[in-house]
Amino acid sequence: MPKISFLNATGNVEKVDAKAGLTLMEVAVDNNITGIVAECGGACACATCHAYIDESWLNKLPAMDDMEDTMLDSALDRRPNSRLSCQIEINDDLDGLVVTVADNET
Repeated sequence: MPKISFLNATGNVEKVDAKAGLTLMEVAVDNNITGIVAECGGACACATCHAYIDESWLNKLPAMDDMEDTMLDSALDRRPNSRLSCQIEINDDLDGLVVTVADNET
């Protein structure tokens, strides 16, 4: 089972087990990760699951599609490593993934 590390705004790290087949957003919600609001429930319609993927992991993720790219335009503080966690499906290759939670609650 892959382990995912979530970093929050205060620098605290929460390491959680992530079941393959779930989205990164579902893993965050299931583990009460502060800051992953997920208002739309994973429909790629709100950007409240915005996160920053550690740059060393970006090439291991599927390419961002147009819908995600457009939705990220409405996210606060979009960066080159911004992704919507609802669009990232967990698989065994993501064991050790490091994610910083964006400010999704303002």
